[in-house]
Amino acid sequence: MKPFLLLATRADDGAADAEYQSFLERTGLDERDLVRHRLEAHPMPEIDLDAWSGILAGGSPYNTTTPEDRKSAAQKRVEAEIDALLTRLVEADFPFLGACYGIGTLAYHQGAVIDSTFAEPVSAPEITLTEAGMADPLCAGMASTFRAFVAHKDAVLVPPPAATVLATSASCPVQMLRVRNHLYATQFHPELDPDAISYRLGRYTGHGYFKTEDLAAIQEWSYTQDVSDSWAVLRNFVELFAQD
Repeated sequence: MKPFLLLATRADDGAADAEYQSFLERTGLDERDLVRHRLEAHPMPEIDLDAWSGILAGGSPYNTTTPEDRKSAAQKRVEAEIDALLTRLVEADFPFLGACYGIGTLAYHQGAVIDSTFAEPVSAPEITLTEAGMADPLCAGMASTFRAFVAHKDAVLVPPPAATVLATSASCPVQMLRVRNHLYATQFHPELDPDAISYRLGRYTGHGYFKTEDLAAIQEWSYTQDVSDSWAVLRNFVELFAQD
């Protein structure tokens, strides 16, 4: 099988490695078949699309709406490289799945309006598949309404004209979308389970996602949430697009 490529942008080694482990677990792939590249540390490699089954992008401490004069040189480089790659992927309708930061990159590339209106604190909102979502193969086997972990400072306000919204929620109307036939993005984190989000929260204490004194309570709360339906997104992506 041709491998999948995971593009990561977490500078914290602990958070980066834990994210990779979560993607391995939820996709069912091993390290040979899910190759990670950390963009925050190294420039985008040359990517021959014929060598890959698909490309995934994880979350990030970067925010699409950060003013340009406050973005680091690394963030500016990463955004330029992802934007150039997305131009190629959209043109080829190449399999792509971005989570959290990934929806910002894909949606912004396609002309979305993104701001802080629908930012969400650490939570597990009730998410509902749209009619298009219920018919989409990436959502096969999922309940029409499910929960997933979220935490983000900006979100899609107005989706791209050419995008199809696949999932929505009361707190954030665009939780999942598709561009063309094979490019997808979720605002929620389909890779996270309670263990994973608890660890990640510990690594991002003090980053503005929650009050430091609330960490233990939020970690305890995470174990009361059933987000298992959301994991199907990653399993289905691999099953749909794995190539020999």
